[in-house]
Amino acid sequence: MSAHLNLSHLTIALDAPDAPALATFYATILGWETSRIESQTVWVNVYPAEGTAPFSLGIQQVENYRAPEWPNGDIPQQAHLDFDVASLAESEPLVLAAGATKHPVQPSKNGNFIVYLDPAGHPFCLCQA
Repeated sequence: MSAHLNLSHLTIALDAPDAPALATFYATILGWETSRIESQTVWVNVYPAEGTAPFSLGIQQVENYRAPEWPNGDIPQQAHLDFDVASLAESEPLVLAAGATKHPVQPSKNGNFIVYLDPAGHPFCLCQA
C-alpha cells in the first residue's frame, strides 16, 4: 500500500518581477479572479470560480527576477503552462491583447500548439483541444 497526499487543492506558483501585473494577465486570459496577499514578499492568487477547478496559480514577486530563455539559454525554463482551447485562431488575439507575445520558435510540426511568453517571460502554450 502506498501513501499519498490527501490533496484538496493544488497551486502552481510562478515567480515574477511584478506579481500583481502578471496575476492580472492570467486572470484576464482565463476569466479568473485575483486576491493579493502581503507578507515578506508579494503574492497574488489567481483562481477560477469556486468549485470549478481543484487548482490555482500563485504569482510570487521576486527581486532580481530573470526570465527563462527558451528554448536555449543560460536561464532554462523550469516549468510552463499548457492551456487546451477550443480554437487557436480565436484564442490568440485574446492572449496577445492581454500582453503575451508569440515566441519566434514554434516547435509544433502540425500546428496543434503555439508557444507564447507571458509578460514576465514565462513560456506557455495554447493547445488545440
